[in-house]
Amino acid sequence: MRTPSILWTALIGVALLGVTALQAIAPAGASSPAAAATTTPRRVAAEGRVVTYPGAEVRVGSDRAGRIVSVRVVEGATVRKGDVLVVLESDELAASVAAAAARFAETEAEVRLAELTRDRKRALVTEHIVAPHDLDEAERDVEIARARRATASAETTRLTAQLRKMRIVSPIDGTVTARSVDAGETVEPGDPVATIADLRRLRIEGEADEADAGALVVGAAVEVSADGFPGQAWAGRIEEVADSVTLRALKPQDPGRPTDTRILAVKVALSGPTPLRLGTTVELKITPP
Repeated sequence: MRTPSILWTALIGVALLGVTALQAIAPAGASSPAAAATTTPRRVAAEGRVVTYPGAEVRVGSDRAGRIVSVRVVEGATVRKGDVLVVLESDELAASVAAAAARFAETEAEVRLAELTRDRKRALVTEHIVAPHDLDEAERDVEIARARRATASAETTRLTAQLRKMRIVSPIDGTVTARSVDAGETVEPGDPVATIADLRRLRIEGEADEADAGALVVGAAVEVSADGFPGQAWAGRIEEVADSVTLRALKPQDPGRPTDTRILAVKVALSGPTPLRLGTTVELKITPP
């Protein structure tokens, strides 16, 4: 009759030994779920857009009003600083420049004549042939002639500068990303004619939820992806974090996301070349350092 009691006692002892063994090997083996969660880096999701660095994209406008004679570039063309983009009609202004140059040449001749006359009268005054008053008048004529020459020179310079503005040139090296005009159109001062961007200087402007502000630090690693390139990703790092929280400027790709979310803007430097185009919307996964 005591055999069942002995059997139960033995089974209980084996069970206790098993629990003790499991407790002994747990610290040396796999960590608990809570511990694993603390060692896994927290990644912050954000959205962004490909932009140029400041100064690497320029919207070129016209400084003068006029009719466009020719457009020298097309969208996608590569240009160098100083290359002509658009030429405005300038025949009348060119004629004014030529007339101003002729007037300047006349004043040059007047100055030379006035200086020769003054020098002769100075010699005659020394020989007491003419009165000193005549020399004073000659000196005055020289000053008047020189003033007229200076005025003609300034007018020539002004008109030449205006004529130069009839040829609109690229202010930077880059690519024509937009052309706003065609030959035959009339533009006014300030009207855009083309947009030039240096596509070698691209970065990402991102928007992260303000709740993730603690993870947004300069130097944080970023993985960049885009819908147009499935299965691909590019590395980058946060190089700037905004000082203040603002409202969202980008339209979320996910229609389920709210559009009035308050965000913290970040700037992301790409670690290398990518096929991403200017203006492309991208997804960001940020890993704090």
